[in-house]
Amino acid sequence: MTMNFLNPVTTQTWTNGRHLVRCVKVIQETWDVRTFCFMAEQPVLFFFKPGQFVTLELEIDGEQVMRSYTISSSPSVPYSFSITVKRVPGGRVSNWLHDNLRVNDELAVHGPVGIFNCIDYPAEKILMLSGGVGVTPLMSMARWFFDTNSLVDIEFVHSARSPKDIIFHRELEHIFSRIPEFKLHIVCERSDELGEAWAGFRGYLSQAMLELMAPDFMEREIFCCGPTPYMNAVKNLLKNNGFNMDHYHEESFGATPVEVKEEALEHAELAEAEAEELDVADMLSVEFASTGKSVRIQPGETVHTAAAKLGLHIPKACGMGICGTCRVPLTAGQVEMEHNGGITDEDVAEGYILSCCSKPLGDVVVDY
Repeated sequence: MTMNFLNPVTTQTWTNGRHLVRCVKVIQETWDVRTFCFMAEQPVLFFFKPGQFVTLELEIDGEQVMRSYTISSSPSVPYSFSITVKRVPGGRVSNWLHDNLRVNDELAVHGPVGIFNCIDYPAEKILMLSGGVGVTPLMSMARWFFDTNSLVDIEFVHSARSPKDIIFHRELEHIFSRIPEFKLHIVCERSDELGEAWAGFRGYLSQAMLELMAPDFMEREIFCCGPTPYMNAVKNLLKNNGFNMDHYHEESFGATPVEVKEEALEHAELAEAEAEELDVADMLSVEFASTGKSVRIQPGETVHTAAAKLGLHIPKACGMGICGTCRVPLTAGQVEMEHNGGITDEDVAEGYILSCCSKPLGDVVVDY
């Protein structure tokens, strides 16, 4: 018998970047939702802000695919982290994970990142609103508040299709049975189709329901996550009541919103028209130091566009500065970077940029 387990280990702390992890557990949460738990081969403390997410780097049918998922576990259990994934009809990545990811499988993750979290918006009274698998970031927050014995008054409202679709049901009931200041409310859209017994709220979340659950909802910091129609309905309800939306926070990543696509098309048309009048002398040089390649681009184009013109593949998942996957070091020059929480202040201070949303202000050099 060896005594190696008594030897001290050098434990690293998780930082935004690319990391190899191994799946150590798969939990069937509901009939179509699974939790995948990950650890690193060498001890790593997975510190993050509850509500943040990671981007998985996968190979599906020979193609590299990136997809972002919220961390559902809490940093109070720091040697592992978990994501909770719902199987979606036609969902390429979610179905692949359910059908293929097994214990001991290894993959790369990027992160953690995200501005949707409960650390940056401290409050004594909180209202959490979730729909379906949107419960995952709020579960991370609830676990964190519970494990750290936080002095927070929480009203947790979760909407599910039916009783069998309530994710984390037993754990939520356990958490909210232990602390009087934590109150749980569950709404089921349907409960009669398969003879399922349900004595709680039924239908869709409404103002009448919300006033019964949390009469003081106008005084609370609100965290919301769920399908887009759900979050839109919540925002409309709050705005109609004159709620100060500075105290409303939601998670949103995945498919590019229609308005963003339309704006991108408009920009493309304008760029095409302006390109005809552009003097070559006005173009900017982008050099990729590691490969020794460089290219000249038009003002307003991104570093990622420059890489693509050279056939260099910088991984990305969202293209909107959310996921943080396309982070690269900027070694010379300046850029204008309009991101959406995909990079930390510490990363920026160290010289990193997100290539998808960084526009050179002059000649630049990137270490890639």
